[in-house]
Amino acid sequence: MENKVDIKKINEKIEKESAFIDLLRTEMNKVIVGQKNMVDKLLIGLLAKGHILLEGVPGLAKTLAINTLAKAISGSFSRIQFTPDLLPADVVGTQLYNVKQAKFSVKKGPVFANFVLADEINRAPAKVQSALLEAMQEKQVTIGEETFKLEEPFLVMATQNPIDQEGTYPLPEAQVDRFMLKTIISYPELDDEKIIMRANLENSTPKVKPVVTINKIKTAQKVVREVYMDEKIESYILDIIFATRFPEKYNLSSLKPLISFGASPRGSINLALAAKCYAFINRRGFVIPDDVRAVVFDVLQHRIGISYEAEAENMSSVDIITKIVNEIEVP
Repeated sequence: MENKVDIKKINEKIEKESAFIDLLRTEMNKVIVGQKNMVDKLLIGLLAKGHILLEGVPGLAKTLAINTLAKAISGSFSRIQFTPDLLPADVVGTQLYNVKQAKFSVKKGPVFANFVLADEINRAPAKVQSALLEAMQEKQVTIGEETFKLEEPFLVMATQNPIDQEGTYPLPEAQVDRFMLKTIISYPELDDEKIIMRANLENSTPKVKPVVTINKIKTAQKVVREVYMDEKIESYILDIIFATRFPEKYNLSSLKPLISFGASPRGSINLALAAKCYAFINRRGFVIPDDVRAVVFDVLQHRIGISYEAEAENMSSVDIITKIVNEIEVP
């Protein structure tokens, strides 16, 4: 009985603390038309202190989305266009020699912002990618002998263009694993595209106003972890993760030759946290199985290695996750 009272209390607290989500969504929807999935995933990344890898053809409002989010939260925004000739110093910053003072001073790079858009991250060489990924992981940057903490909140949204293969440097598995979510952006619906086309032709893009303070976001990042998760849901998450590693134990022997490696413990942590965030943005104080299913593809599709056999059979990691989710019993 005591447990029930607790859940009610948590639910009330979450409902109160998550009120700003509606304001944020409304403000973003002024500019971003129809990309509800992308907006939701950005909010999950922000609340979970995670980073997002977006994949989609050019022109699907990826840059606009993170820029709008930064404006709605009155945070700082910077965009780094990744190119093959980029150097790590172009991302994190460098030391400049001041002749008058006869000493070095630090010039900070574009990574020092609340919201960083790493555009076409697979176009830059490994050294540049790892400089950014270190900042993402450690939330700090070392320039010369000085180490600087990055401001909170700190959200990196990296984009990848799936159609260009020439002149690209694919992210190694270990680096892709650092992204909490990988989200595939699809084309807008016909009715949405009509609205986008008209707004652009009339040049009537609305101004985005700051509706949430940075302190409010920091509080929400703490509160989101208080969302209640039942042990049954924890077991459900672990069954999904373990089925990517040992499919034969879950009546999925046919998947064994298709998977070269399963999700790491980072997968289970991020799946649980993303489910809590999804409950939070839906203004609920407890996690239900649907929350897990809503985020499972974005959390796991870049964490499962597919074998040559899977490629020969034209099976993607999304197909594998679909089979697992359909097989594992929902609590």
